[in-house]
Amino acid sequence: MTEISRYTLKKIVFCFALLIAGRSFVFSQSSDNKWFKGMYIQWGYNTEWYTKSTIHFKMANGNDFTLHNVKANDKPDYDAIYKEPTQITIPQYNYRIGFYLNRQHTRALEINFDHAKYVVTDGQTAHVTGRIDGKQVDGDSVLNPASFLHFEHTDGANWLHINYVQQHPFLMNRDKSRPILTYVWKAGAGINIPRTDFTWRGDELNNDFHIAGYNVSVEGGARFYFLRKLFLEGTAKTGYVKYVNALANTKTDKGNRASHHFEYFELIATLGYDINW
Repeated sequence: MTEISRYTLKKIVFCFALLIAGRSFVFSQSSDNKWFKGMYIQWGYNTEWYTKSTIHFKMANGNDFTLHNVKANDKPDYDAIYKEPTQITIPQYNYRIGFYLNRQHTRALEINFDHAKYVVTDGQTAHVTGRIDGKQVDGDSVLNPASFLHFEHTDGANWLHINYVQQHPFLMNRDKSRPILTYVWKAGAGINIPRTDFTWRGDELNNDFHIAGYNVSVEGGARFYFLRKLFLEGTAKTGYVKYVNALANTKTDKGNRASHHFEYFELIATLGYDINW
């Protein structure tokens, strides 16, 4: 059951994107390319920095409390690229499927999936308010998974959204027939589908994937076309993410929910391929 749930989200999102791509291709061929003038696919990896977040927990056992201004970090897992090269989805990854809206490929719509990881830092002291074990609390506690709690979205935070994309040539080849270097900017919004790992006093559960909120973002950077259709893209991205009902169940306690929001800064590197029709 664990292995099935681990890959369910990836299969659903990837198949959905392929279905859209296939239908768009057939439609554009049969209607004289009325809507889309080509497409592209990208795959790559990322790293993030997060602002502090205030996290509210509402548990089925009656505990209802808030952690204030807690620190969190990402978990890139880049060493998996050479340790387990066939497991390309272990590190923090990105993929995009874009559809060009004009012949010049300067405008596009893009399906964007960021598999980022968000880990609340263990050992930090956080201010806690609310109700725990039937008592009102208002004081500092050390975040320890054995004696208190641990919280993370590491399979992962999972931001799925639609971007509007603009690309502008910066450097052309010698005969001016195609760009070598372009700059791009993107803006979009979408939903969060995290898989939240929660530990309460040593009782841990990696919860199921769950639609739990929304996100908005802007992104900018450059593309380098080292071949006619193959390109490298490097971008910087920032955005706002809100989780309204992330699953925080444990093995023994069900019905728990967590809510929080944060801003982030992300660096992304991808390899892309243009598909023309």
